[in-house]
Amino acid sequence: MTDSTRMELLRGVIHPWHHDHFGHMNVRHYAPFFDDACYHLWAALGIAYESMMAEHGVHCVTAQASTGFVKELVAGDLIVIDGAVTRVGGKSASFHLRMLHAETGALHATCDVVEVFFDPKTRKAAAMPDAVRAVLEARSITEDTP
Repeated sequence: MTDSTRMELLRGVIHPWHHDHFGHMNVRHYAPFFDDACYHLWAALGIAYESMMAEHGVHCVTAQASTGFVKELVAGDLIVIDGAVTRVGGKSASFHLRMLHAETGALHATCDVVEVFFDPKTRKAAAMPDAVRAVLEARSITEDTP
């Protein structure tokens, strides 16, 4: 389901309460799945939020998220979300997430996320710690992401 450049981040199931009046998952329910996957992304990279705060005094906040809807989902569908680092900046990093059908591998949605390093004491953006940058750069992909 995922290749070596992408990390599996989350698995889930679509429930009837995700449906709208058209009989498929409403757009409002994609965001929680992708948001949860972003929390798992840091753990998958080996950089838990708690250690980022303890070691570097910063954590990340989502500055931008853009979702692309590809194919509808219905109750009973099983999903898997994978992700990859796509850009490493001075104070931010970008990630590309894919929501795939767990059984067929079909692409259902994508989410491009920009996370900014944030100092909770100053309540402002902060420079990315060098140790975090090294991990992100090592895991970054440069080719186009489907």
